[in-house]
Amino acid sequence: MQAGASAKTRDMKIYLASDHAGFHLKSRIHAYLVQHDYDVEDVGDETFDPKDDYPQFAYAATTKLLGTKEDARAILICGSGQGMCIAANRVHGIRATVVESVWMAKDVREDDDSNILCLPARVLEKQDSKLVTDILDTWLKTPFSNAPRHTRRLKEIEELYG
Repeated sequence: MQAGASAKTRDMKIYLASDHAGFHLKSRIHAYLVQHDYDVEDVGDETFDPKDDYPQFAYAATTKLLGTKEDARAILICGSGQGMCIAANRVHGIRATVVESVWMAKDVREDDDSNILCLPARVLEKQDSKLVTDILDTWLKTPFSNAPRHTRRLKEIEELYG
């Protein structure tokens, strides 16, 4: 195990997927996660195809995520992050969020217990690569706060949307 990696890191399963627009960023993220001892499963696409659309890959990742009993999350990447987020949030039990900053990564984990991180490749590929790794590290390592107001809101979502 790499220096600084924790047992928590080794135990967390990450499902990773992208459409054509996110393919190259997904490759970089995959390498980073493996280097930091995460258990990563790439659910698509394995090769770059300019005709790839996000819905099938969002569905593959969400069903894998919900089908596991492990500590698991998913990272989905498309051009804006929004398409993947919309598709993923159609699946009951998913709390997908689009993130472009470290502050947002922390907030969606602490307050919303986000289980899917959606990244906008067309925005983040233009930034310093450290921003991407800082977002990943923050989102992966920030626990849900379990604050009463946040658990109440998540329960409301379950009650309203089943």
